[in-house]
Amino acid sequence: MTTPTLFTTQTPAAGLTPRPAAGPTPLVIGLDLSLTCTGVAGIGWSTVIRTKSRGDHRLAYLVAEIGSYIKAADMVVMEGPSYGHGAMAGHEDLAGLRVLVRMYCHRHDIPYGVVPPTSLKMFATGRGNATKGEVRSGISDRYGYHTEGVGRYDQADAYTALAMGLHHLGHPLANAPERALKALDGCTWPQIVAAAA
Repeated sequence: MTTPTLFTTQTPAAGLTPRPAAGPTPLVIGLDLSLTCTGVAGIGWSTVIRTKSRGDHRLAYLVAEIGSYIKAADMVVMEGPSYGHGAMAGHEDLAGLRVLVRMYCHRHDIPYGVVPPTSLKMFATGRGNATKGEVRSGISDRYGYHTEGVGRYDQADAYTALAMGLHHLGHPLANAPERALKALDGCTWPQIVAAAA
C-alpha cells in the first residue's frame, strides 16, 4: 500500500514552470540564518529574529524562536553557507546554528532543503552574483512582496528560499524565467513522504 502524499518530490526540468500540484499548498517556511538578524518567511509575510546575546545563550534563543515558526511546517528551506567568506566573524557559531536548525527539523520529522547562496541569487535575479538589493528588488518585482526596515535583505533572502521550495514542490507563487528555474537544480532537496490530512 502506498502512503498518500501532500506533494510530489520531482524537480521540474529547467525552463519549465511546473503544473500546480494537486492538493493543498504545503506550509513551507524560508530561512536566512544569521547570528544577528535571521530572516523568516511564509506566503505573504516575513519577519526577523534578532538578539544581542552571545555564545550558547544566543544559539539556544535563536533555535527556540526559529522553532516557533517552523514547528508545523511541511518543509523548511534554508540558505546554505557562503564559503567565500572564510574570515567571517562568528563562523563557528553560524555553522552551529545551521546544524542545530537541521537537527530540530530532523527530531520533528520536518523535511528541509538547503539552497546555496548563488542559487538563491540566481533564482531571484537570474544572476548568481547579484547584490542583496537586487535580490530584494527581484522578489518585489516577481511576487509583489516588499521587504522593509531592519533586516529587509534577510527577509528577502528568506522569501526567495520559500519561493524556491514552493516551486520545487509544484506550488509556484508565480511563473519564473528559465534562468531562475535552473537554480533549483543546484539545491539539496529532501525526499518527502507526508501523510494526507
